[in-house]
Amino acid sequence: MMVPRKVFFTKGVGVHKDRLASFELALRAGKIEKYNLVYVSSIFPPQCDKVSVEEGINELHPGEIVFCVMARTETNEPKRMITSAIGIALPKEPNQYGYLSEHHAYGETEIVSGEYAEDLAATMLATTLGIEFDPDTAWLEREQIYKASGKIITTSHVCSAAMGNESGLWTTAIAAAVFVL
Repeated sequence: MMVPRKVFFTKGVGVHKDRLASFELALRAGKIEKYNLVYVSSIFPPQCDKVSVEEGINELHPGEIVFCVMARTETNEPKRMITSAIGIALPKEPNQYGYLSEHHAYGETEIVSGEYAEDLAATMLATTLGIEFDPDTAWLEREQIYKASGKIITTSHVCSAAMGNESGLWTTAIAAAVFVL
C-alpha cells in the first residue's frame, strides 16, 4: 500500500521562448524540476503531515517518481493574466481523508483563483461529510457554514499568478501539492 506520509505545497512561474522550457523553469522556481512527476487525483490522505518545501525535498531523490496534484496554466499572449491554484480542505478527524483541488484560470486575480480552488476543495469535502449548504451562496458564507459544522477544521490554498510576457514568450504558472511516501 502506498499512502503518502507527508505533503508540501509549492508554486512557480517560468518564462521562455519554448513552451516546454517555460514549464521546466516554473518547476525549477517551485524546486520540483528534478523529479518524475506523476499527477494524481485530489485526495489528501488521512494522517498526512503538511511540511515545508525544504523538509519535503530533503526526503526525495533526483529522478524519483513523485506523486503530485498539479495546476498548470500557460500562455504566449502578451499581458494575459494566468493563475494556477491548489485548494486544501481538511476534516477535523485525522483518520478521515481531505480534499485537494486544482484550478487553472485566465483573467483571474491570484486572490480570486486561490479562493475558488479553496471553495472547490471545501465543497467536495462538505458533500462527503454530509454538511448541508446552499451551493449558490457566496464562498465566504459557505466557509462559515463548513467551519461551524465542526467537521471541517481548515481550508487554505496556494496560488501562482503571472502576467503573460510582453514580448510573447511562453509564460507558465504552476501550483502543486507534492507527496512524500
